[in-house]
Amino acid sequence: MFDQLIFEPGSFYILDRGFTDYSRLYRLHQERAYFVIRARSNMQFLRLQSHHVDKSSGLRCDQTIMLGGRYSARAYPQPLRRVKYFDVEHDRRLVFLTNHSLLPALSIAQLYRCRWQIELFFKWIKRSNRSPRPSKRVTS
Repeated sequence: MFDQLIFEPGSFYILDRGFTDYSRLYRLHQERAYFVIRARSNMQFLRLQSHHVDKSSGLRCDQTIMLGGRYSARAYPQPLRRVKYFDVEHDRRLVFLTNHSLLPALSIAQLYRCRWQIELFFKWIKRSNRSPRPSKRVTS
């Protein structure tokens, strides 16, 4: 379905980590649209530049990178931005990739957090719309 979408230039697309497909992400980049996606833990990359971050905000790093894997580097041949954030509330480290270089790093993390809130909302709707299972009556 993704391949049939028409992307709006200047728009942000916040994607699930399971979607990581660098050739499709590069298509977004070529369409002049932006994305934020969680990076996979085994992603290979080469750091080109590190940018200053305020660690008290939860940010751990803001880097300009190139993908390092043979296939991923070929599929996405442009620099990417890697933002690492520590979520105090859930005690977890999150790493994001984006093709937007000017937005503050904290805004990148907050965009993904908004995506997560929407996902939780839809899970809540799904649970609340389930009809209760009829109880089994045992008659003797």
